[in-house]
Amino acid sequence: MNYTTHTEDFVKDLYLKIGIYQPYQLNYKTIANALGIRVFLAPYDGPSQALFAKNIPFIFLAKHLTPPQAWQDFCHELNHILQHTGNQNYMQSTWIEYQEKKADTFMYHACMPTFMLDELVGNDPSLTIKDLQLIFNVEYDFAVKRLTQYFNNKNMPKWNSAFLLYF
Repeated sequence: MNYTTHTEDFVKDLYLKIGIYQPYQLNYKTIANALGIRVFLAPYDGPSQALFAKNIPFIFLAKHLTPPQAWQDFCHELNHILQHTGNQNYMQSTWIEYQEKKADTFMYHACMPTFMLDELVGNDPSLTIKDLQLIFNVEYDFAVKRLTQYFNNKNMPKWNSAFLLYF
């Protein structure tokens, strides 16, 4: 039996609601536009961040990022916009750590959604990590981690991430 997590369901419902069905549709400009989020390159040196100003959501992406890194950072910050409240400057470190871990989990699922992986891997089991890295516009190590999560969650005991590392 295949079960999905809350995060997988949330991402799938969000994407389908805004008309995103295929990996080629995944990009931060489309998602931000559909959700009314304003995205800018950060005018400062530092990490990407999300914030609200007068109830308008903003994501500032670090200006030094490659396109895959920008996509990954956007998805991390998107989780803060969609599911977190408060100013981390005034939070306890344990709560900040919790929010960051949740945002990282969301990032992996938003960048490489399970429902899209199900279709791709199901239709072409010969796909390599390199193929999926390019399809989803993510970094290679990111794709390795996400696919390891994906196959572990599917309880596929024959999955061997070391095997795909060579492709």
